[in-house]
Amino acid sequence: MVENLTINAIRVLSAEAIQAANSGHPGLPLGAAPMAYTLWAKALKHSPSNPHWHNRDRFVLSAGHGSMLMYSLLHLFNYGLPMDELKNFRQFNSLTPGHPEFGHTAGVEISTGPLGQGIANAVGFAMAEAHLAAKFNRPGFEVVDHYTYAISGDGCLMEGISSEAASLAGTLKLGKLVLMYDSNKISIEGSTEIAFTEDVAKRFEAMHWHVQIVEDGNDTIAIEKAINAAKAELEKPSIIIVKTIIGYGCPSKQGSHKVHGSPLGGDGISEMKTFLNWPCENAFEVPAEVTDHMAELTKELSKSETTWNTLFENYKKEFPELASEYELWMSGATPNDYLESEAFWAYNETTASRSSSGKVLNNLADRVPNLFGGSADLSPSNNSDMKNRESFFATHYAGSNLHFGVREHAMTAICNGIQAHGGLKSYAATFFVFSDYMKPAIRLAALMGLPVTYILTHDSIGVGEDGPTHQPIEQLAMLRSIPNLNVIRPADAREVSAAWYTAMKSTKTPTALILSRQNLPALEGSSKEALRGAYVISKEEKEAQVVLIATGSEVSLCIEAQSKLKAEGIDSRVVSMPCQELFDAAPKSYQAEVLLKGVPKLAVEAATTFGWHKYACDVIGMEGFGLSAPGDVLFEAFGFTSENIVTRAKALISK
Repeated sequence: MVENLTINAIRVLSAEAIQAANSGHPGLPLGAAPMAYTLWAKALKHSPSNPHWHNRDRFVLSAGHGSMLMYSLLHLFNYGLPMDELKNFRQFNSLTPGHPEFGHTAGVEISTGPLGQGIANAVGFAMAEAHLAAKFNRPGFEVVDHYTYAISGDGCLMEGISSEAASLAGTLKLGKLVLMYDSNKISIEGSTEIAFTEDVAKRFEAMHWHVQIVEDGNDTIAIEKAINAAKAELEKPSIIIVKTIIGYGCPSKQGSHKVHGSPLGGDGISEMKTFLNWPCENAFEVPAEVTDHMAELTKELSKSETTWNTLFENYKKEFPELASEYELWMSGATPNDYLESEAFWAYNETTASRSSSGKVLNNLADRVPNLFGGSADLSPSNNSDMKNRESFFATHYAGSNLHFGVREHAMTAICNGIQAHGGLKSYAATFFVFSDYMKPAIRLAALMGLPVTYILTHDSIGVGEDGPTHQPIEQLAMLRSIPNLNVIRPADAREVSAAWYTAMKSTKTPTALILSRQNLPALEGSSKEALRGAYVISKEEKEAQVVLIATGSEVSLCIEAQSKLKAEGIDSRVVSMPCQELFDAAPKSYQAEVLLKGVPKLAVEAATTFGWHKYACDVIGMEGFGLSAPGDVLFEAFGFTSENIVTRAKALISK
């Protein structure tokens, strides 16, 4: 039977590529090949000739270490991934890296590998589909109508993020989300009996999922039946627990943890081919009947896109304004006219930057209808809700204010899925200190080039009475260490506008807005120059003897110190540096113009001093954790005063 032969082709190609690389994970591809083929051939709505077709079903390989399963599928389903790329698995500059990478290999919807995040990404895809469908569909014109499928392993379900995301998915009744669980009861260290004995079916039932069990992972008829039943259940997300044998097809190794992450070896490859009755002698050879079968199958799959194109053309005639809006949303266009207008930049008053951010966000929400985001149960504190928008609930997918509950890690990974889906501008909000929980997913957003916006409030010891558990100290340095992430800590409301401008204009870089609980005065010298990352906010009178560099609430302290230094006959310059990343990307000539080469520099920031010495000779910062007390008391106790800045600046000058 050609279908069994094709399933074995997935197994053999995967094992041979891993053997050629002498690196990789053959266990999952060998065990999960039947479910993956059945899904892609019998259920998944996709168009291999156009991997970016808007209404395709989304597929996420949450267990990203099994990437050769994905690459074998992409090759056989004619996504344009040539055999030479399979032969170059895990090699320099190949299209088949060790884990699937978004934007690198056609057909890969999201970067996966850190276990469990793919499940949360899939929840994001499903939420995006539900919202877009509620916005654009009309009777007889379901232009947004697709499912999200994910394959996970035991490790994904051990990670806490999977429970966070699955719990929310059940609450939201995301019926077009289907999770296929490759249950082989093996992890790297051995049997899951040593660390994972819970009843997964009961866990998901408790989270309001539709649960099915397929006892034999090679039974493609039962797998197809389960997928169809999952698709029919639209009131609950579905999990299909497929019991598989890791490394199936290599009798001497299958069922063992030793096949999880090690090549089969030459003898193992030969043993597998004999066991599977593989007809080809040469490595990376596929039987002609498989090639012919896949050519016919992919031709048939492309018809779904043709049908949709016809539907959309009729939709354009029937609902021209909606169709134009749909195309605008899917294009990822930004509201340039508003962002460049005087109105966008006009607002500046004394207030906490979390409050000014809320005003900017709501002004944007009135002009950017595809903003879609929310908070981890903190929107009243984050000022992250859109006042004129409704909430996204199980009974109201048209709403665009998201409520993630206290699930920071899942929230951030879900937003990655929303952004990667297309059509929506995603944001997530919480207290800055909890960015620790978000970091793994922020890192992946930066790696993938997804322009998600993070609203991170309560930015420093200014949090005050909540104490050191809630006062961010090292988090700025942590986020700044992530490549391709703009970390912006504004000094006043006008700089908040610059921060949001940067976030809205970004197409390949996520943005973290670091916002205060404490009030920030409107600064006379703040301007659009904040878009350059750093600028002179208060210039010296004649010739600066010291440069004071600061971010956020500490900028106003430096301006106060500048006046006190002037009273003592010392001329100084104050530089606001809201975003190190943007400043570092500026021309060297501009950097030198701002920071004045040869002039001593003092940096001031209510966070760890780590990283500041690349700009400054001395830093006033935090050398330990904070304390519980009113914020203004803490600022004085830890030396964030204009008097201390004056003392330290004079000490620098005298050296």
